[in-house]
Amino acid sequence: MKDRNYYLQKISKNPDLLLHRYDETNDNYQFIEAPRALHRQCPFMTDEHLPADIGKSVLRRNETLAHPPQTAPIHFIFHSAYCCSTMLARAFDIEGVSMGLKEPVILNDMVGWKRRGGQPAKVAEVLDQSMNWLAKPFSDGEAIIVKPSNIVNCLIIAILAMRPDANAVLLYAPLKKYLGSIAKKDLWGRLWVRKLLVGQITDQMIAPFGMTNEDLLQLSDLQVAAVTWLAQHGLFNAVIAKYGRDRVRSLNSEDFLANRHASMEQMSGLFRLGMDQGKLDEVLAGPAFTKHSKLDTEFDASTRKKEHSDIASLHADEIEKVAEWARVMGEKMRIPMQLDAALI
Repeated sequence: MKDRNYYLQKISKNPDLLLHRYDETNDNYQFIEAPRALHRQCPFMTDEHLPADIGKSVLRRNETLAHPPQTAPIHFIFHSAYCCSTMLARAFDIEGVSMGLKEPVILNDMVGWKRRGGQPAKVAEVLDQSMNWLAKPFSDGEAIIVKPSNIVNCLIIAILAMRPDANAVLLYAPLKKYLGSIAKKDLWGRLWVRKLLVGQITDQMIAPFGMTNEDLLQLSDLQVAAVTWLAQHGLFNAVIAKYGRDRVRSLNSEDFLANRHASMEQMSGLFRLGMDQGKLDEVLAGPAFTKHSKLDTEFDASTRKKEHSDIASLHADEIEKVAEWARVMGEKMRIPMQLDAALI
């Protein structure tokens, strides 16, 4: 028992041991060995990107309650996908200031459990405890900035209610850019948005649109993409209305790319990081802004712009027509194309 308690105390203090999964059937937590270097190596902290031989430990959740983790301030980057969110999360890997967590799977597990009919009060209890584990600081004085997967958006209101000291950025790509990104991914992108739509239906995010399953099946792939964008945009709009600009700010990905210094400066204030100009300049000159967030190649803004321009030209007619269709639908649903509470 002494050795077990020692191990539990070690997990509660060691940031290299990341809470990774939750098994609701057995009420077990799984922790993985994930030092800062591994976070930097992996574009996402998902099984697909983690080493096959990564160290894992399984503990009964009730065992961990007697040894709660040390916690730091925690804030969030919620996003609608294809909007530079991984770049932004990487930018907050700033030793002595903050650490960015890229799509921790434990939050996806909470969504999956909820969608499978998990008791709301129980899901909320485990979600609350899980966020404590994610908030372990990597070093003294650091904050934790979590970038969940976009499927976790259905939990934003609950997460911010549970963490009244947490602030959030709602990052999104303009609709035409989003549609272009889906088209760029070809079949994979078109399948991805349909899978996203199925999840949003389960999360009751599509119900206000008044569309039947038959209506949805008759939509083109890019129309489905537009519906998922509108559903997320409508949710973001509701989050801003509920929590206000003091806690929640919106950020258009194109504004972010065009105004990186101003964006990081404003987020430093929103997340209460206290970075001075020297530190901001250091971050902007670092790998988050000079290396591709997923390919570990040199980041070339002009190449990115050309790729999007080429895709837009190739699919211009379809993108224009779908964007106009979505604009009309958005007006009917009172979903703005540009969100309030802009960061910059």
